[in-house]
Amino acid sequence: MTKYFTNNQSIINLYKKPSYESEVVTQIIFGESFSIIKKNRNWLKIKIKEDGYCGYLKNSKFSDFLKASHKIDVLKANVYKFSNKNKKIYELTFGSKIKILDIKNNFYKFSKGWILKKNVKPITFHERDIFKKVNIFRNIKYKWGGKSFKGIDCSGLVQIFLNFNNKYCPRDAKDQVKFFKKNVKLNKIKKNNLIFWKGHVAIILSKKKLIHAYGPAKKTILMNVNDTIRKIKSTANLDVIGIKKI
Repeated sequence: MTKYFTNNQSIINLYKKPSYESEVVTQIIFGESFSIIKKNRNWLKIKIKEDGYCGYLKNSKFSDFLKASHKIDVLKANVYKFSNKNKKIYELTFGSKIKILDIKNNFYKFSKGWILKKNVKPITFHERDIFKKVNIFRNIKYKWGGKSFKGIDCSGLVQIFLNFNNKYCPRDAKDQVKFFKKNVKLNKIKKNNLIFWKGHVAIILSKKKLIHAYGPAKKTILMNVNDTIRKIKSTANLDVIGIKKI
């Protein structure tokens, strides 16, 4: 039986190789779990439970597997030492998962401290509109491998909202375009469709607008659909390879 551990740190980089000089391939946010494939004194090779992604992280003391009861429902939530706002000690990003241990006034207690009730939802909660809150990431900086308020990439932006809504989603755009099977024609695009280029994905907001974590802009940005298609073709010589319905 596979043994899982749960990340008890705010955000951890996962590297392609066991070195800080290596490429960051993704991140593990608070409450996500993983199994250990192999380890040495300094590094662990792990497999993320939520999406099967593998990589290396620095060996540290992690929690045994913890089943979460709630999840963060805002871009970032402050964690306080006490059940008041006097001493902030931590920040958790959208989609982080926690287990509530106590309740006091407008606060929940979990393993790292106290958090405002209004910033969390029960773990079973889901939005009918999957990308309803995607605009909270508008102007967040682009970061390759990122999936938090500190920086995010295009496929990470898609994945965190699917995961928040209790749906599986692969980590990388190249796998997402294969995973979602229902094809859509450009002239039939609708809100919440996904549009793919080689190595890139954007979320359709309407027939005319999309949002994506866009490397050349160095941030998550709203753009016109047709302008984006033309810009990516002219700057990267890439055509749209798929438009998918979730």
